[in-house]
Amino acid sequence: MSQPPTPSLASPVQPVSPAPGQQPVRINGAQPPPMAIRPPDPAMQALIEASFRPVDIALGPPDNCMALCGAHSLEKCPTCDVDYAPLNRTSRILQTNPALRCPPPPQIVSKQMSQAITNTKEEGNTLFKGGLHDRAIQRYSMAANIAVQRPPWEAQQVMREELSTIISNRSAAFLEAGDYIAALVDAETVIQLKRHWSKGHFRKARALLRMDKYQEAKEAIQVGLSFESGNKASIPYMNM
Repeated sequence: MSQPPTPSLASPVQPVSPAPGQQPVRINGAQPPPMAIRPPDPAMQALIEASFRPVDIALGPPDNCMALCGAHSLEKCPTCDVDYAPLNRTSRILQTNPALRCPPPPQIVSKQMSQAITNTKEEGNTLFKGGLHDRAIQRYSMAANIAVQRPPWEAQQVMREELSTIISNRSAAFLEAGDYIAALVDAETVIQLKRHWSKGHFRKARALLRMDKYQEAKEAIQVGLSFESGNKASIPYMNM
């Protein structure tokens, strides 16, 4: 009596649908089971539902892809207390990138954008060291403009770190160019972005010194040293 054929230990080759622009691939072995979705936390769900407030929206150009407040057709409406700018920005990014069917995880960072930001900032640093402060300001401003164009789903900490360094450098360039108010504004921006970084307080103190505001400069240095007591650049200013 003939025996039935012994089944192969190898799983059949399964075709996988390719992504747009990619070549089809084949994977040996069974596909892993889908990840189980955790049920929502009841307390968090209750909090969300309690804070839910329905609002009327209108759709605006182009192609009715922009969300606007229903009463005034504004993207950002203080009367209705709504701001659809982040939502509309995400919509535009997805529209202009058809292959991007959904935003990637937040830990994914655009390497090309990071390189562009770094290169432009370094160009500013080179110009600053050469005494070309006005041109350095332009490169720092361009680097900052690139940094704020990061997609909204990327980790905000990445952009804050980039901006704090760029704006700190621009503050120094404004100071050397004689624009003390702009240097102070940039220093305050750095403090808002990264309060525990003593460099922002140091930049603020230097701008205040050029404006003959000695007491305020000393207070700025004291705040900076409270976060980083060993900052050698700031310590001499305590003897003002």
